[in-house]
Amino acid sequence: MKSDRIKKGIEKSPSRALLYATGVSEHAMDKPFVAVISSFTDIIPGHIGFRDLERAIEKGIHSGGGQAFLSSVPGVCDGIAMGHKGMHYSLPTRDLIADMVECVVEAHAFDGMVMLTNCDKITPGMLMAAGRLNIPTVVVTAGPMHAGMHRGQRRSLVRDTFEAVGQVQAGTMSEGELCRLEKEACPGPGSCSGMYTANTMACVTESLGMSLTGCATSLAVSGKKRRLAFESGVLVCDLIEKDIKPRDVMTKKAFENAIMVDLALGGSTNTALHIPAVAHDAGIKLNLDAFDKLARTTPQICSVRPGGEDFIEDIEYAGGLPAVMKELKGLLHDEPTINGATIHEVAKNARNANNEVIRPIRNPYKAEGGIAVLKGSLAPGGCVVKQSAVTPEMMAVTGKAVCFNSEEKAMENIMAGKVKPGQIVVVRYEGPKGGPGMREMLAPTAAIAGMGLQTSVALITDGRFSGGTRGPCIGHVSPEAMEGGPIALIKNGDLIRIDIPKRKVDLLVDKKELAVRAAKWKKPAPKIKTGYLVRYAQTVSSAAQGAIHREDILP
Repeated sequence: MKSDRIKKGIEKSPSRALLYATGVSEHAMDKPFVAVISSFTDIIPGHIGFRDLERAIEKGIHSGGGQAFLSSVPGVCDGIAMGHKGMHYSLPTRDLIADMVECVVEAHAFDGMVMLTNCDKITPGMLMAAGRLNIPTVVVTAGPMHAGMHRGQRRSLVRDTFEAVGQVQAGTMSEGELCRLEKEACPGPGSCSGMYTANTMACVTESLGMSLTGCATSLAVSGKKRRLAFESGVLVCDLIEKDIKPRDVMTKKAFENAIMVDLALGGSTNTALHIPAVAHDAGIKLNLDAFDKLARTTPQICSVRPGGEDFIEDIEYAGGLPAVMKELKGLLHDEPTINGATIHEVAKNARNANNEVIRPIRNPYKAEGGIAVLKGSLAPGGCVVKQSAVTPEMMAVTGKAVCFNSEEKAMENIMAGKVKPGQIVVVRYEGPKGGPGMREMLAPTAAIAGMGLQTSVALITDGRFSGGTRGPCIGHVSPEAMEGGPIALIKNGDLIRIDIPKRKVDLLVDKKELAVRAAKWKKPAPKIKTGYLVRYAQTVSSAAQGAIHREDILP
C-alpha cells in the first residue's frame, strides 16, 4: 500500500508514534489509509449538512476495512461573494483546492480518497485533484436543497432574489415582498435548487463515473444521501483492493459523456471552464471545440431553472441522472464507472418516471444542447452562451455597444435605468487575468432580466456567468481584454452582431480602424496588486483553455 511509506519498517517508528497519538490502533496500521476530504463550512448552504455525511462516509470506510482520516479544504459561496470584491476569489479557489488536496494526500501517503463536496468551484477542484493524484477515489456530492415555497408557488434563489432586485428597481415588486421572498427562496441545506453550476457539476461527476449511481440529484436532507455516503466509504476500500483509479474511469470518452449529459440538461456555462480543467489534470486534452461539436448532435431533453420551470427535485423524482442517461443511451459511450457497472448498464437499469421532466430523445425541448460556442472577429478564441436560456427573438441580434470596464460600473448603469432596449452591454477586464479571477456576472444579468430587458438587451463579457443566468448573455470571450483581445478595442456605439444558430459573434468595425485602435491600446494596471490574486493572474491561462494554471509560464 502507498501508506506503507509512513507506517512500515523500523525507521518509521516516529511516524507510527504520531499516528498512535491520533488514536489509530495497532490493528489499523495494516489497513488502507483513506482520506475523507471534506469542504464543510458554516457559510455555504450546500455544505452545512456535511457533518452527518462525514460520519456516514467514515462508518462506510471502517465497515469496508479501511482507516479513515478527515481533512478539509475551504469553500466560497458564489451567491454570497457575488457583486463585490469577494467574487474575484471564487474561481481561483478551484485550483487552490486541487493544490491543497494534492499537498495533504501526497504528504501523508494516503491509499485512497472519498471527496465530500457540493458547490460551484469546489467540485471541479476536487475532481482536478482526483485526476492529478490518480489514487482510488469516490466523490460524494452532497445534493440539492428542496425548492422554496411562497404564496403557494415553488421558489428559487435566482428568480426570487437576484432577479427580484431588478423588479423592485423597475417598480413591479415592493421591497416588502422582496424581503419575504429572500426568507423562502433557499429553505435549508443543499445546493441551490436549479440547474446552476453546483448541480450541473454534480451531474457531470456522476456521468463521468466518479460517484455512485443516483448521487447527483439525491436531495441533501434525504436518507438516500446518507446511504450513498456510507456506501461510498465501503466502495473506496474495494477500489483500493482492486487498484481502480480515476484515470481508469475518467477517459476521453467519459468526458464526452459528461459534456453530452451537461448539454442535454441545459447546464451551466461554467462547465466549459471546469470540464477542460479536470480533463487536463487527468492527462487528457479537451477544448471548447468538443462542446460545440457535441452540442449540434445532443438534444436538450430537460428544462430546469433558470431556463425552464422545473427544479432539480423534479429530475430526482423522475429517476435522477440514470433516467437522463437512459434517454441518451444511444449517444453515450459505454464507459466504466466506479460502481462496477458501465454507463450503458446504468442506463439500461434506469426508469424514467416522467416523460415531461426528462423527455425522450425523439421529443426534446430543443434540438441542440444547452451550450453553444461562438467564434468571430470579437472572440477569435471562442466564447460561450447558455442557448437553452435565450428566447427565440434574441438568438440572432445586432446592437450598439455600451462599454464598461468593470462589473460595478455596468451594474450602476443598469440599476440607474441607463441601459436601453437594443443595446449590447460589454463588460470587460473581468477575465481570468483582468479580473483577476473571472468574476461571475449574475448580478447585472439578473437585474437585466428582472427589469424585463432580457428580450431586448444582450450582454458580452470576458468574465463568466452563474449557472443561474438567463437571456442572451455571452461570456468567456477569448482573448480577454487584459491580453489586448478585440473586446478591449470596442467603443460605445460600435455595432456588434450575435448569431447563435450560426455560432458567430462579430464586431462590425473596419479592420483598419481596429488596427489603429490596437496600436493605441495600453495594458491597464492590475486592479488588485497584493496577495494570492497577483500570483494567480501571472500564471492563469485563457478561458478557452479552462483558466488553468500554466506550469510552462511559471517564473
